[in-house]
Amino acid sequence: MTSQPTPTKAASGPDGPGEPGGGLQAGLKNRHLSMIAIGGVIGAGLFVGSSSGIATAGPGILLSYALVGTLVVLVMRMLGEMSAANPTSGSFSAHADRALGRWAGFSIGWLYWFFWVVVLAVEATAGAKILEGWIPAVPQWGWALIVMLVLTATNLVSVGSYGEFEFWFAGIKVVAIGAFIVIGGLAIFGVLPGVDAEKAGLGNLTDHGGFLPNGPGAILTGVLLVVFSFMGSEIATLAAGESEDPQRAVTKSTNSIIWRVGVFYLGSILVVVALLPWNDPSIKEQGSYVAALDSLGIAHAGQIMNFIVLTSVLSCLNSGLYTASRMAFSLGQRRDAPKAFARTTSRGVPMTAIIVSVVFGFVAVFFNYKFPDSVFLFLVNSSGAVALFVWLVICFSQLRMRKIIQRESPEKLVVKMWLYPYLTWATAALIVFVLGYMLTDTEHDGRETVLLSLLVAAVVLVIAVIRQRAGAGAPTVRRIADEPHDDAPVKVG
Repeated sequence: MTSQPTPTKAASGPDGPGEPGGGLQAGLKNRHLSMIAIGGVIGAGLFVGSSSGIATAGPGILLSYALVGTLVVLVMRMLGEMSAANPTSGSFSAHADRALGRWAGFSIGWLYWFFWVVVLAVEATAGAKILEGWIPAVPQWGWALIVMLVLTATNLVSVGSYGEFEFWFAGIKVVAIGAFIVIGGLAIFGVLPGVDAEKAGLGNLTDHGGFLPNGPGAILTGVLLVVFSFMGSEIATLAAGESEDPQRAVTKSTNSIIWRVGVFYLGSILVVVALLPWNDPSIKEQGSYVAALDSLGIAHAGQIMNFIVLTSVLSCLNSGLYTASRMAFSLGQRRDAPKAFARTTSRGVPMTAIIVSVVFGFVAVFFNYKFPDSVFLFLVNSSGAVALFVWLVICFSQLRMRKIIQRESPEKLVVKMWLYPYLTWATAALIVFVLGYMLTDTEHDGRETVLLSLLVAAVVLVIAVIRQRAGAGAPTVRRIADEPHDDAPVKVG
């Protein structure tokens, strides 16, 4: 059961109540935001994609995760600085609009929306495969349709229902990884009752060809394989605009990102590579987490992990639809999308934005079944580098936004980026380096992903520049203290 949301315009931050139907409403409780922030960094990619990274870099994959984790912590610190000063459903897109210009907000907003509607198809298909294995009477496409419809209905009811579903989805992921780390840790040190883990031990980190069996270059290759599993850490800043206390929610999620990345990513991967030799065939055959559980003789390890992966998939679907619709809503507010996208129901739900997002998700699912090796492969590859584009735009936005906040509303600078501006520039340089390194990667489709993503980004950027020169959309000259900066959404229903 979810309580009725407090009718507050999310776009306006914490100041002043709004009319029901007049905008997004503060229907997310603090416990929802806390779990969304924690679960946002735990994607299905951690469970199903880590095996290829381990096979490529060996125990050195820990350095790959540490490098990307550091990057995420720094980017989230920048985003937290801007979002704490101005909580909005548009998050980094709205900040880029304010700091860099309309072309930046338009471009990164639509690219981000495109990324998530493709993710909807990927995750719906992944969930359908698991469900078909359990209940084969329903075809895979039928399961994909069912999970998409159920989560669409959830998002259409109210933001509170989204938050409640995500609270439990994320909770299951958090408990599962926590239990995995505790059980695995006990086995590594030989104190797990009733379990004889012959292969387990910290010696696995160095005994099979060394810590970097494939050389130091494998660390960067590992980065390419794990970087996209971190996408989603920014969702808390989008959701904060619909919370009871946006500034507090952003500050809390920003300050906790370090331990979240450290525990859930580095902690769990450390357990995996300590329980089994990195080159154990079962890691690639069964998946890293299933293989690790199997090595402890835990009954039905595969089905247990399938349930956890399914929960992660549903969580990603739920958040993906929410995130895509809120970005579309923000674009509609700023007149960078059809005006209908900014309309909300009496419950504060951007119905048109949700429906349009899920329709594109359905189309992508169709392409996945009919043209998996052509059209759908293009969609996946052409959205693959969007995460890095988003992080780069956040860096450049923060460089300018800090000065704007200091000039207009210094009291709102409650979260500060460390060692500004030097660490911001260093982070941007690292992101550019990763993109450049991807261009040299032909084995894991890194070059194709970057080139296709750049192609799509270039098309969107050209449209943005043409629109800006034609004077389309809302003006960008506005003050932080005067938010909301766009016309109020139109009430429907």
